[in-house]
Amino acid sequence: MSRIGNQPIIVPSAVKVEINGTHVKVIGPKGTLERVIRPEIELEQADGIIKVKCLDNSKRTRAFSGLTRTLVNNMIVGTETMFQKKLVIEGVGYKADIQGNSLTLNVGYSNPVIFQIPDGVSGSVDKANAITLESIDKEKVGLTAANIRSVRKPEPYKGKGIRYVDEHIVRKAGKTVAK
Repeated sequence: MSRIGNQPIIVPSAVKVEINGTHVKVIGPKGTLERVIRPEIELEQADGIIKVKCLDNSKRTRAFSGLTRTLVNNMIVGTETMFQKKLVIEGVGYKADIQGNSLTLNVGYSNPVIFQIPDGVSGSVDKANAITLESIDKEKVGLTAANIRSVRKPEPYKGKGIRYVDEHIVRKAGKTVAK
């Protein structure tokens, strides 16, 4: 069995979870999230605890039980406290600016790159080189951060580009001058 799938999900008092067959709706102080889970998985709710049950005992279903438990737990955590991703822009003259839903990136191309931030994700720029993304949906925040990072990935020689705050770039030695 999946060890993660066997763990119960604790529902805080500020969050309300509605389970209707394979449809799960989580309502919290920050917003509402909905998801359809796999038909092989069943969720049982009692006394503020949700348990994930497998309807058959196949290896595939047991694997999906851990995934389902994690997805529902992320929905509960997101509606209670928002998820955050932070990106850093490194390079001479590299900067970012945000206006409404559009993020303008000046990252060494001849023209600035305009990136549209999707609905449900809010962004802010600190000191023109730090981007902070927030949302109740962990998938949306991660996907948006990955798309912004893909505009100019960090290069290994000088480390210029867009990277996550906690990301470590392995540096390479440049060419040595022949004597």
